[in-house]
Amino acid sequence: MGVPKRRVSHARQGDRRAHLAIGVPHLEECPHCHQPKQVHHVCPNCGYYAGRPTIELKQEKPQQQA
Repeated sequence: MGVPKRRVSHARQGDRRAHLAIGVPHLEECPHCHQPKQVHHVCPNCGYYAGRPTIELKQEKPQQQA
């Protein structure tokens, strides 16, 4: 059976979805380099997770001056 298209108003629909908003990520201090990082993620600054190096970060090439 078909359902009327506008049975629920947009305001009620928005109230129902009010808890789905994106929040600010929780940050903690990296124990290795002391930079802020997301909880349960590899540190983007040093590449350590749980006290061990997990990823190797790319080193930036020094720019040559003309």
